Amino acid sequence: MTLFQLLLFAAVIAIFYIFFKKLFSEDYPKRGVDFEAKNPDRQIGGISTPDKIFSKPVVKPSRSEELLTIADESVAKGDMLEAKKALQSLLALDAKSPNVLKRYAYVLSATNDFLQAKEYYREVLKLDAADDVAHAALANVLHRLGEDDEAIAHHQKSIELDSGYAAHSFNYANTLYELGKEEEALGYYQEALRLDPTLEEAAEMIEKLQQGAIHE
Repeated sequence: MTLFQLLLFAAVIAIFYIFFKKLFSEDYPKRGVDFEAKNPDRQIGGISTPDKIFSKPVVKPSRSEELLTIADESVAKGDMLEAKKALQSLLALDAKSPNVLKRYAYVLSATNDFLQAKEYYREVLKLDAADDVAHAALANVLHRLGEDDEAIAHHQKSIELDSGYAAHSFNYANTLYELGKEEEALGYYQEALRLDPTLEEAAEMIEKLQQGAIHE
């Protein structure tokens, strides 16, 4: 036997030895049992792209949410008829929602249906007597209906509940001005401007009243 043949024979023996050692030691990966990816971030079957496998389902808005969106968008466009229809459907689903009642009352007021608006604002206040915005809105509606004593009471209540909200003082000032109570109106216009220095309408009314328009 030549030296080359001897080396070749030794190599074959070594290969068989390593093969059988691995085989009987069970130190090899088994299909579907103990395969371990070399890269821990590597996965099988597309799991590395969870957006394709575990994508979040699209959550469809509820009917109430759809109607509320329609109402708000319609008001923003000035389409009060469409807003009214959407809100009526909402009230059929939930007749005790203060937010829906307030929106409906606003739409009624915007279409000059002050009598109906008054009743809906009253419903809001039955559910939440501390709703300062509802008090102010009801006051404006009552003033339109000529029920000024009650209008003043609700204006004052809105300011009592949130004295830091400039719109309450401004709305009350407008009512007082239209009732001819100009000195009182001036004080509330000044308060509104103090609370919100960007309120140009208040600044204009103050200037008008201070230029001699005030009378007894």
